[in-house]
Amino acid sequence: MKKIMKENSNKIKQKIAGQKILTVALTLALASASLMTGCGGSAGRGSSGTAAAASSVSETNSTETGGSNELYVYNWGEYIDEDVITQFEDETGITVVYDMFETNEEMYPIIEAGAVIYDVVCPSDYMIQKMIENDLLAELNFDNIPNFDQIDPEYVEMSQAFDPDNKYSVPYCWGTVGILYNTSRLEELGVPAPTKWADLWDERLSGEILMQDSVRDAFMVALKKNGHSMNTDNEEELEQAKQDLIDQKPLVQAYVIDQVRDKMIGGEAAVGVIYSGEMLYIQEEVESLGLDYSLEYVIPEEGTNLWVDSWVIPANAQNKENAEKWIDFLCRPEIALANFEYITYPTPNKGAFDLLDEEMQNNKAVFPDKDSLTNSEVYSYLGDETDAVYNALWKEVKSN
Repeated sequence: MKKIMKENSNKIKQKIAGQKILTVALTLALASASLMTGCGGSAGRGSSGTAAAASSVSETNSTETGGSNELYVYNWGEYIDEDVITQFEDETGITVVYDMFETNEEMYPIIEAGAVIYDVVCPSDYMIQKMIENDLLAELNFDNIPNFDQIDPEYVEMSQAFDPDNKYSVPYCWGTVGILYNTSRLEELGVPAPTKWADLWDERLSGEILMQDSVRDAFMVALKKNGHSMNTDNEEELEQAKQDLIDQKPLVQAYVIDQVRDKMIGGEAAVGVIYSGEMLYIQEEVESLGLDYSLEYVIPEEGTNLWVDSWVIPANAQNKENAEKWIDFLCRPEIALANFEYITYPTPNKGAFDLLDEEMQNNKAVFPDKDSLTNSEVYSYLGDETDAVYNALWKEVKSN
């Protein structure tokens, strides 16, 4: 999932700047190699061949890790409290080399090519399924992860949608996609508060709607509106969803990602499709700025995307036991709590949840009631052929 970039990010960015530059260079090398060899595929997918520079990086990585006191971590930007990294290093004596990625599609070809060997990675649900199907992950030794019992069984069961036997992944964060709305602006427009995805086709909201600039998230909205699975490969259902998105375009102010949060805080739109993890930041900003309107979040009644980001270990990891120590450390309730307070995305850690005050536990924008999640689903990896269908239809939507 696309993660919020916080304001107070300078420290962690400085800490990992050298590694980030290395990863960017490698990504460019892989992209260059892919173009030269003529390999195709879905967005971000790398070729089996790599440039000489990438090969050199791999050799350096292999020599330096030595299977001992180091751990190579690959995670979303701004998705961990930097003090947690320091505490892990102090407790274990393991040096963490920390790289960041911005999308699952950026991460996948790096792991697939193996030019830089990471020991532990945090992809999203559907990408974990793809990595399992392509034999890119190692089974976890849960004897080395005793704190796994702190993960709420509800999220372990949820993970079976992409890791059927719970052999490869440990949930880290989860959340939903819903509608954020400006109560005052809706009142001015004479539009009731939204309760379903179909409300995003209300003509009174012309120029007031912010949609996610993401093929799966956009199609999820239209598919769910029509009562279909967001994982469908039915051509008729997809064509209908495409046409609905085209019909909606005159009402849409913009297709954006992170900007939904800031535009809504700035009063620039009435409604926007957004990730639930943004809500704590939004609530704090509304209060601190003394805004004369409130921003509320609703999970549409037709159901939505339930997403899970989880820790996995690549099959070629050279420091697997260190990676399992890392995962176990992050499952400790006080550590999971520290990460929740930093990144503000819901934690699946029941021990950490129990440490929250009652007001936060009852914040339904962050921790929704189970009955509000009826008909919700986790994204599945649909295969390259179906991905190509979605991408082609999305291009039609955007170009129409």
